[in-house]
Amino acid sequence: MTETTDELPIESHGIEVRDVNKDFGDFQALRDVNLIVPDGSMTALLGPSGSGKSTLLRTIAGLEVPTSGQVFIGGEDQARKPVRTRNVGFVFQHYAAFKHMTVFDNIAFGLKVRKKNRSEIEERVNELIDLVQLTGLAKRYPSQLSGGQRQRMALARALAVEPSVLLLDEPFGALDAKVRKDLRTWLRRLHDEVHVTTIFVTHDQEEAMDIAEQIVVMNGGRIEQTGSATDLYDQPANEFVMGFVGEVNSLGGRLVRPHDTEILPVRSPDSVEVEIDRVVRLGFSGRVEMLTVPDKQEVWAQLTRSELETLNLESGSTAYVRPRPDALTRKDTGALDGTFREVSPDIHRPTYAGPELPV
Repeated sequence: MTETTDELPIESHGIEVRDVNKDFGDFQALRDVNLIVPDGSMTALLGPSGSGKSTLLRTIAGLEVPTSGQVFIGGEDQARKPVRTRNVGFVFQHYAAFKHMTVFDNIAFGLKVRKKNRSEIEERVNELIDLVQLTGLAKRYPSQLSGGQRQRMALARALAVEPSVLLLDEPFGALDAKVRKDLRTWLRRLHDEVHVTTIFVTHDQEEAMDIAEQIVVMNGGRIEQTGSATDLYDQPANEFVMGFVGEVNSLGGRLVRPHDTEILPVRSPDSVEVEIDRVVRLGFSGRVEMLTVPDKQEVWAQLTRSELETLNLESGSTAYVRPRPDALTRKDTGALDGTFREVSPDIHRPTYAGPELPV
């Protein structure tokens, strides 16, 4: 499913991508992509490896030129204009810091290239150091910072030139889980302060749902669905979106959410026989892990504590499962098979080893 756009570019749209295709030789990385990113919003590009999300981000940045189509930033087509004219801040996963420069000089780099005067540079850099919570660290070098601190420095450097658009390519991918979670909270608060139109790439569903106002689900170079986290979870456009945004079971050829999976003590006409593998009690709720009979497919259900007590399930016992009567389901066409397999041909995963662009 492709998001449609208006006939003419609208200046109030921070970014508008129209009919964009991108080929790398015989490989089509982007296929008829249409997308509107509202001005001042936070949008996540979410999808498995090889879905085209990083290629789309790089095309918006100007690091890739689309084979066909248009990219509007502030109502102006930028698709074939050089990176330096786009006023875009770009942050890579691995910081791309200048190792021989201090925190202050890294953040100031783009301002110096633009030949800003010394007092203006000092004021702007000190303001950003406080904003990204690096106060007292201005004279340190990147090697003296933690991973989270280096990423905050990279964000400050991208913001220093006051970009109209901020693009983040898996900005927390190289960090451990605790730091990632802390930085997610910090980034959300930072965006509330600066209100710059922001797009970030992630394959982490929780990260996208936690931060973004708009989530764009991509697969095979196409946009499958665009919407809020609630839209994608409660009204998935197809089985791929349903399976990628949130967990699902496949029961009798239908996809169903674990909380919409009902466990019965006796067989019903529309139920599937299962063997109880494990029962995990988690305070007021619980998780029942099961294997279908006879094909041993893993499924699970989320139940309330009272439901668990009523069913009195034990490992090794037999039960029957089906979608609850009011459950949201989608036909299982096999679209999710292999979804999480790494697909990353070198030809369409170009990398850039330098600092964030533009400078």
